[in-house]
Parts: sequence; structure tokens; C-alpha cells
Amino acid sequence: MALTPKDYDQMTKKASPNTKSWRNIPLAFLIGGLICTLGQGMMEFLAAQGLQKDEAAAWTSVALVFLSALLTGLKVYDNIAKFGGAGTLVPITGFANAVVSPAIEFKSEGLVLGLGAKMFIIAGPVIVYGVTAAIIYGLILFLTGAH
Repeated sequence: MALTPKDYDQMTKKASPNTKSWRNIPLAFLIGGLICTLGQGMMEFLAAQGLQKDEAAAWTSVALVFLSALLTGLKVYDNIAKFGGAGTLVPITGFANAVVSPAIEFKSEGLVLGLGAKMFIIAGPVIVYGVTAAIIYGLILFLTGAH
């Protein structure tokens, strides 16, 4: 029996749960805001200890990546993501989670073909397109003399 596109669309809508935007959007905003507030608090604390702003920002980034990787390894970050949804995709913590999750999932396949090969399965495209965009942007700035 061949399905028409209209029949397939109706089956898809019936099988897909409705999004609870009224709940998900405020939770994502709350969790993302808390992560950013934590990072800003770390940076302010480190600056108050005498570090230059650049150094404080670098150490804050390192700390957020470490905490995100640690919480991912302890299966806590997944629970936070289930609660806060897209709010956990705050760039630096979400990126760390995107690298660590596949590494943990595929470690049973070995260090090279599992952990090494699959570690960047999610984060790899982000790196590729980020670097490509940076190169294109740099070339545009260079060629237009806007540097």
C-alpha cells in the first residue's frame, strides 16, 4: 500500500508529541541564564582576586568546560538538559557536552575506533563550519582593507 504525502503527514502529526513551548521556553531561558550567571560570577570573582580581565575570562572558560565535561561524565548534565532543554546549549558548556557524550558512549569500541573516532561526531561539524566561517570572514576583512 503506497502512502500519499498527505497520509504520511497525518501519520507523522499523530505520532509526534506536541511541544510544550509555554513550559520549555522559560525553562531554557532560566537554565541558560543560570549557566551564564555562573560564568559571569566566576569571571568577576577571578578578576577580584587580581587577574586581568582576559586571564579571568580564560580561566572561567576552562572551568566551565571542565564542569560541563565532569557533569556529563557523571550523567548529571543529561538530567539538567532534560529539565532545561535548549538552555544547556550555551556555547561553551554545550560544546563540551557534545564532545564528551559520544566519547563516553563509544569508549567500549576502543580508544582509536571508539573514543578517538567518535568523539567529534557531534561537535565536528561545529568546528568545521566555525573555522570555515572564520576564514571567510578574515578573507573578506583582508580583501576590503577593513582590518
